[in-house]
Amino acid sequence: MDLRNEALQYHRGGRPGKVEVISSKPCATQRDLSLAYTPGVAEPCREIARDPSQVYAYTAKGNLVAVVSNGTAVLGLGNIGPLAGKPVMEGKGVLFKRFADIDVFDLEIGSTDAEEIIRTVRLLEPTFGGINLEDIKAPECFHIEEQLVRSMSIPVFHDDQHGTAIISSAALLNAIELVRKNLKAVRIVISGAGAAGIACARLLLALGVRTEQIVLVDTAGVVHRGRERNMNPYKAEFATDERCRTLAEALKGADVFLGVSAANIVSREMVKSMAPSPIVLAMANPDPEITYEEARAARPDLIMATGRSDYPNQVNNVLGFPFIFRGALDVRARAINLEMKLAAVHALADLAKQSVPASVLRAYGNVPFHFGPEYIIPKPFDPRVLLWEATAVAGAAMESGVARHPVDLAEYREALESRLGLAREAMRIIIHRARKEPRTIVFPEGMHPKILRACAEIVEERIARPVVLGNADRVREAARALDLPLGGITIFDPALSPRLARYEEELYGLRHRKGVTREDAHNAVLDPKVYGALMVRLGDADGLVAGVSQHYPETIRPILQIIPARQDVRRVVGVFLLTFRNRSFFVADATVNVEPDADDLAETAILAAEVARRFDITPKVAMLSFSNFGSVKHRLVTLVRDATRKVRERAPDLVVDGEMQADTAVVPDVALTHFPFSAIKGDANVLIFPDLTSGNAAIKLLHRLGGADMVGPILVGMSRPVHIVHPSSEVQDIVNVTAIAVADAQNLAPPVAKDPVAAEARAGAMAGGGPHGIPGL
Repeated sequence: MDLRNEALQYHRGGRPGKVEVISSKPCATQRDLSLAYTPGVAEPCREIARDPSQVYAYTAKGNLVAVVSNGTAVLGLGNIGPLAGKPVMEGKGVLFKRFADIDVFDLEIGSTDAEEIIRTVRLLEPTFGGINLEDIKAPECFHIEEQLVRSMSIPVFHDDQHGTAIISSAALLNAIELVRKNLKAVRIVISGAGAAGIACARLLLALGVRTEQIVLVDTAGVVHRGRERNMNPYKAEFATDERCRTLAEALKGADVFLGVSAANIVSREMVKSMAPSPIVLAMANPDPEITYEEARAARPDLIMATGRSDYPNQVNNVLGFPFIFRGALDVRARAINLEMKLAAVHALADLAKQSVPASVLRAYGNVPFHFGPEYIIPKPFDPRVLLWEATAVAGAAMESGVARHPVDLAEYREALESRLGLAREAMRIIIHRARKEPRTIVFPEGMHPKILRACAEIVEERIARPVVLGNADRVREAARALDLPLGGITIFDPALSPRLARYEEELYGLRHRKGVTREDAHNAVLDPKVYGALMVRLGDADGLVAGVSQHYPETIRPILQIIPARQDVRRVVGVFLLTFRNRSFFVADATVNVEPDADDLAETAILAAEVARRFDITPKVAMLSFSNFGSVKHRLVTLVRDATRKVRERAPDLVVDGEMQADTAVVPDVALTHFPFSAIKGDANVLIFPDLTSGNAAIKLLHRLGGADMVGPILVGMSRPVHIVHPSSEVQDIVNVTAIAVADAQNLAPPVAKDPVAAEARAGAMAGGGPHGIPGL
C-alpha cells in the first residue's frame, strides 16, 4: 500500500504525468518570437522544401521518437487499453531522455485493428526520426512491425520483441562462457510464445543456435509438430519433434531456461532436473517464473537472471532501446536491422567483462561486483552503455548499408560523451593529454576506499602511474574488501623508506626557522601528506592528490609549507569548472583565499583564465559584485573595480570587465539592453567572486540546487602539480583532478619514470610495490 500511494502521488503531484515539452531555443523577446515563428520560420521551411534532407538540420526530427501503443499487452497488466497504458508510455519517454538524450512523443492509438494502426503510424513518418512500438499484443505485433519496417524509411523497433531478445542474449552469451558450454550444443527451453519469446528464439538462431536446440512452451504446453491448439505461423517456426509435452518434461536435462511468461510456473523440482550448471533467465515481471531464493536453493551451481533490480543480473530493456535508437538516429539509419541488433548483443556482453567504475558501484550501494555468475550483464545505470552500445549499433548500420549519414566512429564516441554532460566532454581534452605521457602521481591517503577505487580507474584509463602511501598489508586488505585489482598501482610505506633521513633533512631545512626542531621533522615526515609533498618537492613523484579524509585547510596547510607557490604569483587559487546543459563556467576563488585584496583578485582572475585555456576555452572574465559599473558606492565595489583595472594592466589581451552583477555577466539580454558598452555581453565563462564566502556559497548552490556538474577544485599557482579535493569528492572527481595533475606535470618537467621496468629495478628495496616503481626511493 505504501508503494501504491507513493507511486500515485509521484504521477499526480505537481504537474500531472511525467513529461513536458520544453523549448530548446529562447523565446523571451519580440526578436525571439520573430525568429521562432513568423516571419523568420519561413526561411528553414524554404530550405527544407528545396532539399528535404535539411529537415534534420532545421528541426527536431532527427532526435525525436514516437512511442506507439494501443495498450493491448502492457507488461504485467495485460490488455488495459490506450488510456490506462499512457503512464507506461510516458515512462518510456522518460527513459529515452534520461539514458540517451532522445526526445519522445508518446502516441496511444485507440484501435485494435492492425491495419488501422499501420496506416496511422505510416502517416506520421514526416514527424519522427524513429518509431518504438510498445505493448501491442501478439500475434498482431509481428504483422504490424513487419509492414511498417517494409514500408517506412525510418527505424521501426518493437521493444517487447527485440529489446528483451537483445538483453537476454547478451546475458546468455556470458553465462554460457562462464559455465564453459557450447552455445551450439546446449538445449534451451523458452517459456512464453508471445512477442518476446518468439523474438528471443529468432535472435538465438542468428547467434548460431539451431532450431532443434530450442523447445518453445506456451500456456497450451510444448509447441510441437502436429499441434493445432492455440497455434500461429510464428510459433510454428519453432515446433519441436521432441516427445515432451509439458514445461516440467521439457526442463529435464535442459541447459538453459529462458522465461518470458508468468510468475511461479517453475518449481524447485524442475530446476533440480536441469543439466549440470544450469542457466535460468526467469524474466517474467514483476515476479519471475521462479524466485531467486528458490532457484538458488534448488541448484547452487546455477547462474540466474531476472527482470528485477533487487537481485543480481537484471535483464532490463532499458539496456537496449535508448542506445539502439541513439546509434540508429545518429547515422540516420533507414531501419534497425539484424546486424545492428547483433552488434548491440555483443557490445553489452563485452562491456560486462570490463571492470566496473566507482560511479556505477555508488548507484548500487557500493557493493563490489565483477564479471562472474552474479554479474553477466551491465547495470542499467552504467553510463558506459551509451558509449559502447550506440557506437556498435552505428557502426553496424554503416557496415550493413542502412546508414544515410556515416560518421567517424572515434569522433562519434567522443560526441556521445558530451551527452553525458559538458563536464565529461571538457575532461576528455585533459584525459587525452594525460594518456599521451602518464606521470607518477602520489596519493597520501592510500587506504581510503575512494582513493583505491580512483586509482583502479586511473590505471584502467591509462591516465597516470598511481602511488598510494600506507602500510602495504593494510592497503592490500582494503583493496580485497573492495574487490579491487592493484595491478599498476604502487604501494609504498613511508616508514620503510631508505630516503627517510634525506626527507627529514629537507623538511628541517625548510622549517627550522619556523619553529620546527629535528625531532619535529623526524615525526612529521612520517605523516603521509608530508611525505607525499616531499616526494613531489624532491622529484620522486610528478604530482600529488589528497584531501578525502580531512578538511581542506588541514590538508593544504602542511603541503603549502613544503611546495611553494610559483615565483610569479602571490597566492594560489582554487578554481571549479561548473557545467550546465549548454554552458560551462570557471569559478574562483571558492576554496583558498578568504578576504582577497584588489591585487589578490586580479591575480585570481588571471590564474582562473589560465585554467580555462587548459581546457581549450577562450576566457571571458567577469569580476562579480553587487554593483553594476558604479551603480553603488561602497568600499567592496571599489575593491572589485580596482581589481578589474589591475587585470587589464597585467593581462591586456584578456577579455575582462566589472564590477558587474552575476546576471549581467551571464544573461545576454541584461548585458546588451542595459550595458551595451561592456566587454562582457552576457557571455562570461570565468566568474571571479569578491571573497571566499560568496564563491563557496555559489558553487554549492549551483551544484546542489542548480544541477551543475562540477570538476575540481583545481589548485592553480603552485610550483608543482598539487591538487586538494574535498571529503565530499566522489571517485570521478579524484580521477579528474589526477588527469589535471598529469597535464600540469607534462608542462613542467620530464617524467619521473619513463621506463617503469627500469624504475622498478632501481627501486627494488621499495615495500610492497605493484608493477611500477619510483626511481630513487
